Amino acid sequence: MSKLKRSSRSVKHWKGRWTAKGRCFALVVSRFNEYLTKQLMESAVDTLLSHGASAKDIHVAHVPGAFEVPLAAEKLIARVKPDAVLTLSVVIRGRTRHFDQVVDQTAKGIRELSMKSGVPVLLGMVSANDAADAIERVGPKRMNKGREWALAAIEMADLVRKLRAKKNA
Repeated sequence: MSKLKRSSRSVKHWKGRWTAKGRCFALVVSRFNEYLTKQLMESAVDTLLSHGASAKDIHVAHVPGAFEVPLAAEKLIARVKPDAVLTLSVVIRGRTRHFDQVVDQTAKGIRELSMKSGVPVLLGMVSANDAADAIERVGPKRMNKGREWALAAIEMADLVRKLRAKKNA
């Protein structure tokens, strides 16, 4: 047996599972491009429920646009103490720099909130060059990103709980 195989057996691996039962989730959903964000939200909620989350443990805040997402996420963390927060927005590139500013600053705010709070805050942002590109990532024909991000939220909630647990608990 190689030295690598022998040593890898003693390495501790931490993995989250797709188990939402007993977990609390918060979603922050942008109303801008609502015809798309609504599909993301519905897919995410359906995924949380189908993986064991209770409807009473899912909290959804609606905000005007992507830029407002980090503040609402921060307030939800303080209010409902979720195991994970999923942020959902769709930003479509226009002819101005506004797209870049919104995408960059929203992502930065979400990252900083996750690090500061210790709660997984997932960046569920579709940043698309045009509406067709956004629809392709949100629509039912391909995997809806809302489902994908909800699975990541479930996995991170489980992983963080495991990492917080006392060694002999």
